[in-house]
Amino acid sequence: MREQLALQIDPASQAEVLPEAWQADPLFAARLQAVDVAAYGRSRNHLDGAVTGLSPWISHGFAPVPQVVAWLVRYRGLRARHKLAYEFAWREFFHHVWGQLGDGILESVRPGLAGVRYAPELPASVREARTGIPTVDVAVRTLYHSGYLHNHARMWLAAFVVHYAKVDWRVGADWMLAHLLDGDLAANHLSWQWVAATFSRKPYLFNAENVARHAPPEWQCAGTALDADYATLDALARGSGRMLFGGRGGEPVSEPPPLACPPPALLQAGDGLPPCIEKGRTVVLLHPWHLRPPARKPGGALVLGVVHLPFHRQFPWSAQRWQFVLPRLRRACDRLFVGDATMLALPLAGRRVIAERVRYAGYREVLPALATELRDPPRWLPDPPRLCESFSQFWSRYGPEGRRR
Repeated sequence: MREQLALQIDPASQAEVLPEAWQADPLFAARLQAVDVAAYGRSRNHLDGAVTGLSPWISHGFAPVPQVVAWLVRYRGLRARHKLAYEFAWREFFHHVWGQLGDGILESVRPGLAGVRYAPELPASVREARTGIPTVDVAVRTLYHSGYLHNHARMWLAAFVVHYAKVDWRVGADWMLAHLLDGDLAANHLSWQWVAATFSRKPYLFNAENVARHAPPEWQCAGTALDADYATLDALARGSGRMLFGGRGGEPVSEPPPLACPPPALLQAGDGLPPCIEKGRTVVLLHPWHLRPPARKPGGALVLGVVHLPFHRQFPWSAQRWQFVLPRLRRACDRLFVGDATMLALPLAGRRVIAERVRYAGYREVLPALATELRDPPRWLPDPPRLCESFSQFWSRYGPEGRRR
């Protein structure tokens, strides 16, 4: 049966309407309203291209993909053929793979390059942005400063770390995840695997010519070891040698320390104490991947935000990311709890508790234990019952114009 997933255009004359929750975040609203679907398709591969900048809000469930797509369809003419629709579908695909493989995405999905040994630590020259290769050093500085990198820059940085510095992809993926505002475990780790050839058929490589086509002057690396043809770089990636780097660069930068709990300045008295909840009162649980207020809040319900610190000890965040998440979670809630969420079992016992499912370790176990009603997060495209091993397979069968089998 052919399934058309709604991508139909409303009259262009219709006045734009933003949901109230989106209006409450002026930065998100401004970025959404600035989206130019055609310009994105033309320039998305360029570091100064018309990217949307919406990913931090999408990753943290403030604006789920189906809601964003619906708005862009209605007010920006988004269609299935547009490159921006593909990008939203990639996120859906990564989460589909995560659902099928679980924590298997934290290990190599495929064997990767035969015979290559990778280091278990990231070189200090990379962490401190002093490799002497502008593409790498500017990327690291940008990551630390803004918590964001253009997708092309992420791929360049990952390819350099894995294939040229010969570092295990998992080390690089964990490092980058800690500093990204939009850090999504599935998208980040599977993208690193795609670069490393453990989730793709061949390694992703780049050279100075590729950077020259897509990046501003300060990123250029002509005259460095990256100024080589792809055959040379492919041989390097598949061999035992490492690229020579660590030459002259700018002043070394200090890596912002990833934090296993929010900075004290973001916390309030009582955040670490389980709440006292009246008997019979409904509770809606929010968490860092569900930052939007409930669309239909049951009458008299308590909206309780939960930050489950055992997860964050495994995957710490930069102070910037805590600054992005915690105030938004607090605004969406009546009360915030920061600690080990198993401490909420007794206060929530015997009450109706509604929560949205999430796949992050720790949260995925504690939320079902606390909730009496566990709901799936919204998806734009169907989640196939069996693993789609490639995006092309996923898109052709389950995309907006695909045939569901």
